[in-house]
Amino acid sequence: MLGVLDWDEIRARRVQARAVYLIDKVRGQRRKPGNIESFFQQYSLSTPEGIALMCLAEALLRIPDGPTATALIKDKVAGTHWIRKTAAGGDWLTRATGLGLSLSGAALNSLLARLGEPVIRQAIGQAMKILGGQFVIGQDIDEAMKAGGKLEEKGYRLSYDMLGEGARTQRDAQLYFEQYQQALERLPTCGPGSAFSVSLSVKLSALHPRFSAAQEDVCVQALSVRLISLCHLAAAKNIDLVVDAEEVDRLETSLKIIENVCRDEGLARWKGFGLAVQAYQKRALPLIDRLIAMARSYDRPLRIRLVKGAYWDSEVKRAQVMGLPDYPVFTRKANTDVSYLACAQKLLANRDKIYPLFGTHNAHSVAAILDMAGTSRGGFEFQKLFGMGDALYDALMAEETVAVSVYAPVGPYQHLLPYLVRRLLENGANSSFVNKIYERTIKSADLAADPVTKAQNYESKRHPKIPLPMHLYGAARTNAAGLDLTDGPTLNALLQQMAKQYNPARQVAQPIIGGKAHKNVVPQDVVCPADTSEKVGTVHFTHSRLIDPAFATARQGYKAWAATPAKVRAAALDNIAYLMEENRAALMMLCVKEAGKTLPDALAEVREAVDFCRYYAAQGRRIFDEAGTALPGPTGEKNIYTLGARGVFVCISPWNFPLAIFTGQIAAALMAGNAVIAKPAEQTSLMGARVVELMHKAGVPKDVLTFLPGDGRVGEAIVQHKDVAGVVFTGSTAVARSINQTLAAKEGPIVPLIAETGGQNAFMVDSSALSEQVVDDVIQSAFGSAGQRCSAARVLFVQDDVADSTITMLKGAMAEMRLGDPGQISTDVGPVIDEEALSLLQRHRTRLEGAGRLIGQAPLSDELRRRGHYFAPVAYEIPALDFLKQEIFGPILHVVRYQASERAQIIRQINDTGYGLTFGLHTRIQSVADEVSGAVHVGNAYINRSTIGAVVGVQPFGGHGLSGTGPKAGGPYYLQRFATEKVVSTNTAAAGGNASLVMLEE
Repeated sequence: MLGVLDWDEIRARRVQARAVYLIDKVRGQRRKPGNIESFFQQYSLSTPEGIALMCLAEALLRIPDGPTATALIKDKVAGTHWIRKTAAGGDWLTRATGLGLSLSGAALNSLLARLGEPVIRQAIGQAMKILGGQFVIGQDIDEAMKAGGKLEEKGYRLSYDMLGEGARTQRDAQLYFEQYQQALERLPTCGPGSAFSVSLSVKLSALHPRFSAAQEDVCVQALSVRLISLCHLAAAKNIDLVVDAEEVDRLETSLKIIENVCRDEGLARWKGFGLAVQAYQKRALPLIDRLIAMARSYDRPLRIRLVKGAYWDSEVKRAQVMGLPDYPVFTRKANTDVSYLACAQKLLANRDKIYPLFGTHNAHSVAAILDMAGTSRGGFEFQKLFGMGDALYDALMAEETVAVSVYAPVGPYQHLLPYLVRRLLENGANSSFVNKIYERTIKSADLAADPVTKAQNYESKRHPKIPLPMHLYGAARTNAAGLDLTDGPTLNALLQQMAKQYNPARQVAQPIIGGKAHKNVVPQDVVCPADTSEKVGTVHFTHSRLIDPAFATARQGYKAWAATPAKVRAAALDNIAYLMEENRAALMMLCVKEAGKTLPDALAEVREAVDFCRYYAAQGRRIFDEAGTALPGPTGEKNIYTLGARGVFVCISPWNFPLAIFTGQIAAALMAGNAVIAKPAEQTSLMGARVVELMHKAGVPKDVLTFLPGDGRVGEAIVQHKDVAGVVFTGSTAVARSINQTLAAKEGPIVPLIAETGGQNAFMVDSSALSEQVVDDVIQSAFGSAGQRCSAARVLFVQDDVADSTITMLKGAMAEMRLGDPGQISTDVGPVIDEEALSLLQRHRTRLEGAGRLIGQAPLSDELRRRGHYFAPVAYEIPALDFLKQEIFGPILHVVRYQASERAQIIRQINDTGYGLTFGLHTRIQSVADEVSGAVHVGNAYINRSTIGAVVGVQPFGGHGLSGTGPKAGGPYYLQRFATEKVVSTNTAAAGGNASLVMLEE
């Protein structure tokens, strides 16, 4: 950006002088700052009070029941320092919140007792509506136009933003579309060259529930039709229409829709269409070049609203979670500011085809744009948010003939305010100028500091506290590399690699002992669960006579491996991780073909396997240090604690994570110095064979790692063997219990069992939760991976006060799910693993049809039913939890309504099932989150997020009770379970006294 920006010291001084002048004018005014500015001044988002008030505003107005609303008020109001904060008050916020927000916890409880909860709720609810009035220009278009008229009288133009949340259902999308239509019909016709032209902002995510790169085949055409229809309405009245910017991964899809609008011949004479561009994106400048070319190619002028961006925090987190090579946004604010200036320069230089709208509240940005515009003040305009930047733009418009528009949100407070508040909470850094302009301790010159100089002076362009995603875990280990599957070229390259590296005819899984493959019985074909006519490969089952030689080989290999230094064993694990990333496409294809996993799930599984190897290697280097750990004790004595290997470990893994769990079990056992006999699930033996091949290649001795594929009979035989030193198992509770009994009945040493089994996993939602977030997380938790995760949500408890609306949205969202070939990026849900799993699900659904109430289901074509093992995700309402007698492993969600007063009772019922794996909770009340997460007996509790996708070393995974023995996989205490412990205690004073004590000086 610095290279293309026309910026020298003379311009820098000129711009800064003008910015200082504007700041001083704003500070010198007697009028009060804008409403939102006043809020930031007294209740900064860096303070507990600011966060509490924003959280209260985000949730209170949508809560339908009194008790939950009162709990939220207590949660957010009590314990903060409102008295200190409001003592210097006198502004609107102090007056609006004077009744409740200046209370301590005891005072609030006293007032609730004296006046009654309804009175307090009404008072604070009214305060939130007053707060809402500072963010929202009107609750409908008529109210907004009335308020907008007053702004027009002052010379401002109006740009109305109608919506908040994106649509989750077709019903919602149609409703939002009709609201846009009504707004366009109600807005006045603007004459040519009107000084008070109006604009409407449109969110594409509001017009279609599947607006995403993965769903382009269904959303691009549908969105184009709807958007073009709105554009025709706008063009007929000479109203401008601008498409809002959304998340980075939706940009390319948005541009395809934008281009379809530009192609429409019926809009040839209209000059009011455009879109927003976010300067915090690293591709902002190339994007503007692309839009300029588009405008020239179609001979259609475009209005481009340049903003810095409102999803910065989310984009940073997304890149870290996905393990992307870099961030799509700048990590330093100064670099974003420089990008903004470079983009502004490009836009101003192309005003023949581009009409720029500069969204900013920063005096330096305003001064820079004016300077770059030269003497011309036409062909562009500034834009400010309603309630913010009033003093700045009033001062500017008093001296300059410039166009300024107000970006004005419109909608009911209870719906739109939560959306706006989350944008502010996510991106509080954007308020920094607004927050500081009235702080007299900050000099105007410092506030107007040149961002170009700042950017040039950085030793590194990257923020020191925001490492690259690959360095997320610091020096301990490298984050597993991911891929952005929303990027077309990246996805296409991956699919080509997968196709090249997969050849079903040559896929064979057979026993491997000492590095030698053994073919002993008639092979069995492995079929693809997505297409049962396709033979994925062949499995040669282990003959019983191979088991004794397998253990003999493993015992021999164990002797040398246990004596191998921990750092060498750890290096082998690191090599495995490297080879897995190098062979990512081949491993993903096996996940898709053999296990029926979707592309995102397959990629996530490769990354998890890599994470297991690196995490256990990092842990192992420390805890298996040959020097041991010195323990405290009396003088003259030396006590050294060390960990050692156990012997031959049996690792039995499941089909639902044929790569990640298979790898994680083996990697942990190997790191502890054990030899391993690995048995994969019979449905996914090809993956096991491929992983063992990579492990041998990475440096694991061939006599240390033995591969024995087969069915349950093979597993039973190896568990019974006399030389088993430990068993690690992931699978059903029934099989884990059988293994435990087998081990207990054996003669000889007591053998440890490390087991992770299933769970009757519950997901609880109270009335403070946001329905859109709930539905997103429930669908992911219950139906992701076709519900074939031990962490999947099985039962949804939803508070009765919001049950109807939540269930309606859930039903609509399920109707939009797509089942199909897991190798297609558009597929949400692939097949279940085999015919047996499908039959179990079908039988359970038959039972539900007789006792439950069908809520919704995903569509499933007859062609898919005939072709593979497909089961349409369904949700049924059931009367109570005790209706379920066992875990149902698949995409069936059971919904139970509950009263707020029954929460503790529900938790007891969940605990009484005996399972203890995962639990999900959606609430905005921290005290509820603390109470419930503390009371529920599970290994992993998730608050306001999905219950699946645990990350190694971040959310160590595993439960207790019927859900497993512990310790947690991917956690700090897992490796120790694979090891023996030893303490060597030496009396160092035995030979002639304690010399070290004698030598001590006073």
